[in-house]
Amino acid sequence: MADKKIPYKIYLEESEMPKAWYNVRADMKNKPAPLLNPGTHQPMTAEELGGVFCDELVQQELDNENAYIPIPQEIQDFYKMYRPSPLVRAYCLEEKLQTPAKIYYKFEGNNTSGSHKLNSAIAQAYYAKQQGLKGVTTETGAGQWGTALSMACSYFDLDCKVFMVKVSYEQKPFRREVMRTYGASVTPSPSDTTDVGKKILAEHPGTTGSLGCAISEAVEVAVKNPGYRYVLGSVLNQVLLHQSVIGLETKAALDKYGIKPDIIIGCAGGGSNLGGLISPFMGEKLRGEADYRIVAVEPASCPSFTRGVYAYDFCDTGMVCPLAKMYTLGSDFIPSANHAGGLRYHGMSPVLSQLYDDGLMEAISVPQTAVFEAAEQFARVEGILPAPESSHAIRVAIDEAMKCKETGEEKTIVFGLTGTGYFDMVAYEKFHDGEMDDYIPTDEELAQYRARLPKVD
Repeated sequence: MADKKIPYKIYLEESEMPKAWYNVRADMKNKPAPLLNPGTHQPMTAEELGGVFCDELVQQELDNENAYIPIPQEIQDFYKMYRPSPLVRAYCLEEKLQTPAKIYYKFEGNNTSGSHKLNSAIAQAYYAKQQGLKGVTTETGAGQWGTALSMACSYFDLDCKVFMVKVSYEQKPFRREVMRTYGASVTPSPSDTTDVGKKILAEHPGTTGSLGCAISEAVEVAVKNPGYRYVLGSVLNQVLLHQSVIGLETKAALDKYGIKPDIIIGCAGGGSNLGGLISPFMGEKLRGEADYRIVAVEPASCPSFTRGVYAYDFCDTGMVCPLAKMYTLGSDFIPSANHAGGLRYHGMSPVLSQLYDDGLMEAISVPQTAVFEAAEQFARVEGILPAPESSHAIRVAIDEAMKCKETGEEKTIVFGLTGTGYFDMVAYEKFHDGEMDDYIPTDEELAQYRARLPKVD
């Protein structure tokens, strides 16, 4: 077996936990393009954004200069309930693969929400409470974000209204019931409870929904109800900022043992966990202090990085949200009903899009059945049932480890295990019963959506 001098699990002490979030934008030479007002196509002002988002979160969203932003003590104290999370040496997987590669994964499933999403949910709920709001609205795909936000809102006695992508609402009733247990209301999207939902249903009867649809509904409800604001679980700059605790802990744990990774891998839907995992490593890369190969992994059924275009697009299907410059498939793209619900967003974080366009990271898309083959292989040897989203990173980590087996190279691979898959058993059932397909959109289909992108000078 591999060298046991490195523990199976590397934990930080509480005193070593991050006291500030890292803002990678401060070190980016090419800053992410600003959000644009959907009506005027001019950069959104703090005042305009304040009608949708919490005031302090608006400031974080617009901050391109400050590298470190202090984490409020109340949030630090909440983090201690489930952080620091372990960095695990995958010794059993290494032995099973008979690879010389050294494999590590940062496990973010050690909380009731089952994923990394709580890192930002608690921060956003905190700032909503500090502002004296009644509650917040949001969307959720696979349900991890909605679950995390319902927990955070319960902690701060805030109302939480969740619009859940319809296909996930139907596939994952247990995730829905966890949200309701924590006091959230959960509505399948698109719904007939909002104007934009009714419009989408009229145009796409029988649609299984998308994150873009759910965002539109959540924003509408927030804007129409005094004392409410909208919060988002991925894509936005502020979310990547909060999720930087993942990467900061990962780097601190590696530094403890003098380990330098060669390859850092994360699954990519909107970009929250990937952006959080890679942030301090990307910072070193941007400053010229170190170099790493950074890989984003997305589903072949929703390939915004690998087959999208870098352009301004609406963040939502209803076209009421600001325009963001990002790699996008088109805001009205409705992905197939695949089981990686959290990776079904039509676009990608503006921060990650800029980094990708600058050639500082790469992207790979993988088909669904290959992802579940890797998930099952991992579960059998490492003892954790991974979420379908996380399993995209597992797939490529295994592939890279097998390349090392072929070449004899002893590369160090780090990937993000964003959460557990215990509420995703319908997906595993479909895989085991041979009912899972690998639908991939055609070039002609994607061209139709690209043709409808907004015209921005």
